Amino acid sequence: MDGAHDILYEYWKYKEFRPLQEDIISSVIEGYDTLGLLPTGGGKSLTFQVPTLMMEGLTLVITPIVSLMKDQVDGLISKGIKATYLHSGLTMAEMRQALDKCLYGNCKFLYISPERLKAQSFLDKLRLMKICLIVVDEAHCISQWGYDFRPSYLGISKVREIFPNVNILALTASATSEVVNDIIKELSFNKYKVYSKSFARKNLSYIVRHCEDKIGQTFKILQSVAGSGIVYVRSRRKTHEISDELNRIGIPATYYHAGLSSEEKRDKQDKWKNDEIRIIVATNAFGMGIDKPNVRIVIHIDIPSSLEEYYQEAGRAGRDGNGSYVVLLISKTDKNTLHRRLNEMFPPKDFIKTIYEYLGNFLNVPLEGGYNKTYDFNFNLFCRQNKFPITATFNALKILTQASYIEFIEEIETQSRILILAKKEELYSIPTDNKDVDIVLQTLLRTYTGLFSDYTFINEDVLAYRLNMNAEKIYSSLIELNRMHILHYVPRKRTPYIIYTTSRELPKHVQIPQSCYEVRKDRVARRIQAIEDYAYSETSCRENMILEYFGEQNNKVCGKCDVCITNKHHASATLYKNIEEGILYTLTYSPRNINYIIDTLSFPKKDIITTLRKLLNNDKIILDQECDTYSIKNSKITK
Repeated sequence: MDGAHDILYEYWKYKEFRPLQEDIISSVIEGYDTLGLLPTGGGKSLTFQVPTLMMEGLTLVITPIVSLMKDQVDGLISKGIKATYLHSGLTMAEMRQALDKCLYGNCKFLYISPERLKAQSFLDKLRLMKICLIVVDEAHCISQWGYDFRPSYLGISKVREIFPNVNILALTASATSEVVNDIIKELSFNKYKVYSKSFARKNLSYIVRHCEDKIGQTFKILQSVAGSGIVYVRSRRKTHEISDELNRIGIPATYYHAGLSSEEKRDKQDKWKNDEIRIIVATNAFGMGIDKPNVRIVIHIDIPSSLEEYYQEAGRAGRDGNGSYVVLLISKTDKNTLHRRLNEMFPPKDFIKTIYEYLGNFLNVPLEGGYNKTYDFNFNLFCRQNKFPITATFNALKILTQASYIEFIEEIETQSRILILAKKEELYSIPTDNKDVDIVLQTLLRTYTGLFSDYTFINEDVLAYRLNMNAEKIYSSLIELNRMHILHYVPRKRTPYIIYTTSRELPKHVQIPQSCYEVRKDRVARRIQAIEDYAYSETSCRENMILEYFGEQNNKVCGKCDVCITNKHHASATLYKNIEEGILYTLTYSPRNINYIIDTLSFPKKDIITTLRKLLNNDKIILDQECDTYSIKNSKITK
């Protein structure tokens, strides 16, 4: 492993690895399939970056987080390490260039999203690459029993089939024993090792507060705790409302949720990471791939549906190792909320079949038709037209996906595309006084090929960067060119999709297997019970409850959570009461000096002295300075 230490110092200037990093690297080098469970901020990336630099070939990194791809690739390139990535925001030319780098050995790391594995053209190119390691980040997403299952992860098995002799490194921050076993099974681990770092975060204080005015309590906490923070809620509307109110009371804040455009997300993330904004109020869409070390507080206004989710989000606090707080706010109605969520996640089977029938009608899919076809799907319109409840409908579509009747893909952002309508000679004299329009058109023609023959995907951000122009001007120019019929511009949009993985059937033939419904419902019910037990317990150490959930035993309490602090106060109060009674009893019959009291009572000396001072301050006893003895005030005993 000397080579690993040399690489660590040469590129990252670290002299030592963090706990478990070296073990995982050794396992990879020795050719084992490896699962690493490293809590958030535990240094997962080095466990594959270092061994890759010790091997010949290219490492394929599969991750669902586009922002992580960019950050890690930029970081590697800054160190002189060749790396690239593929995601939907790139132009076709940029994708071809990235693939060429990998094909001709001019790259060490290729980052992709799991959705990329659906493209046969990509898999065909992948076969030609010299892959030395396959990395699966956020590996818990491959488990149907995990809290964040993503069907696209099941496509990773295709990579294993293409490269049966290349070992896999799977990484995740949180996984129960069930999920660990599922990861090993789904990734077809052969000779393998599993490494797990303790889930304890010694610098975090876990706090649960019972309150009815959660928003008011949030404001009080943020005013009393300094530093950067995250406030998690479960609705997009709340992110806006709470961030507005925080700004009103003088706490710089912004909001974040899945409905924002990529530019808005990036802008808000950057401002928060650079401390231009102190607090970000977000749904669970925020956090994956965000590495901000100095987050001092994470507050959950709405209770999560599992301890995995809570631990993952709470773990975004205190990555620099300094003391930080994670606070869960609980009200009397939250138990009912959790159980309502369970019912919404698993609506009645008849309702699921109704959704299947109405979906086919809505998309105009004929019976026995639709197989392998993709349909744009306006989810909100579908619910509104048919008066279906939004949450139950969403989950019915997810269950139909699990049962392999459809694939419901949520809000994928499609790229913008254009087709030049005008003849080439007409482009020299565009009827406009707007100089930006002409500049944008000329840059389009220089940047992209095939514009005259077919629709070509474009990226407004690329144009904005090359022209040093804001995105709004780019958009306005393209709209004007579209209005003049110079080109046809189809702006990018966020829309869900439905893919029919089988031909449309009659509802009576739709079967929902137990594995997709009853078994999963039972597992979700257990997860909900675990977070309920955590939130409402008043006797168990919060950290120990989390550790036990993940299969880790700990005989010591953390001493920092609200339960431990309360127990300390109770223990201190009881001890003081017992010492006080002992002192007063000792002084009942005669004044005594301090040495006699200490020798007589079987309590720690420092606690006896502290209690004597309290009794003196409360005028319950008096000290005779001349004799250096204590006696009960107003006692009839005489010296």
